Amino acid sequence: MAVLILKFGALVVSYEDKIKDQAQPYLLEGERVLAAFIARPKGAAMQNAVGGVVGNLVGGRKAVRQTRAAREAGLRLADPMALVLTSSRLLVLKISFPLAMGKGADVKELASEAPLSDVDSIEVKRLFAGKTVTVTVRGAAFMLEAGVGADPQGLAREFDGIRAGSAAD
Repeated sequence: MAVLILKFGALVVSYEDKIKDQAQPYLLEGERVLAAFIARPKGAAMQNAVGGVVGNLVGGRKAVRQTRAAREAGLRLADPMALVLTSSRLLVLKISFPLAMGKGADVKELASEAPLSDVDSIEVKRLFAGKTVTVTVRGAAFMLEAGVGADPQGLAREFDGIRAGSAAD
């Protein structure tokens, strides 16, 4: 279930576990973190990888488009960010850039949030080595990209389980 596990002797570091732990100050009373993964607005990785004019034209425009779409949904994205599913909300946490050996990816602040009742869907598709995640909130959809070690499927499964449970009520 861990997102990225790096083993160094007896030390095991999971970015998902780290984010879950560091998200605690942003939780409401009785709320618990169910799943989390590191993400960026779709296009941000291309913008950085290609760089220059081409990176800004292609990746930068995509990232701006997704950031605007998220704003229409009432959310503010961060780059990089952690998308966190709790028992009652979807949180966007601004994090520091993930580095090697479990360093980085420290939670900096709560960027935005939405009650789960406002989240319509979370869909994950494979994209080359990583994944794309389409989040629809209040009828507005935006796309995120998650790296190789991320587990957005785990978050989507947890969300679907909550939805199925609330539909049965």
